[in-house]
Amino acid sequence: MWTCPKCNRQFKTTNQSHTCNETTLDDLFLKCSDELILAFDRVLSEVINWQPCSVGAAKKAVVFTSKKAWLILRPMTKALDLKFYHGTILESDSLHQTTKWGKKYAHHIRIRQEEDLTEEVFDLLRNNKTITYNICLLLFPLFEL
Repeated sequence: MWTCPKCNRQFKTTNQSHTCNETTLDDLFLKCSDELILAFDRVLSEVINWQPCSVGAAKKAVVFTSKKAWLILRPMTKALDLKFYHGTILESDSLHQTTKWGKKYAHHIRIRQEEDLTEEVFDLLRNNKTITYNICLLLFPLFEL
């Protein structure tokens, strides 16, 4: 993993092309309710233990990576949008929306309060993270973990 010396974001490729920004996690949540901040804290405290996992602030989202981005969390006015990609359409009552994205599908989960973070939501995220990480190991076996 390579860390950009300017923005401290981590990438799988040294000198990977990206746009540096100075957005912090706090900046992303300035206009969010306390309820959404509590929900984000719960997501963070759960998934940060699924090693390897790093967290960074992009311009409008929180990006969770383990060699590759596996979860994009976008704070909105009334909800958190959790987006992850999968090779097939997943079926779950927890999913808000699924859209085709190239050869994959973008799955969205909307969280309005901490109680929306059910075990099913964490199972969907955990399974996707594991699949993404295993694919990276197959494609990039020489990279350090």
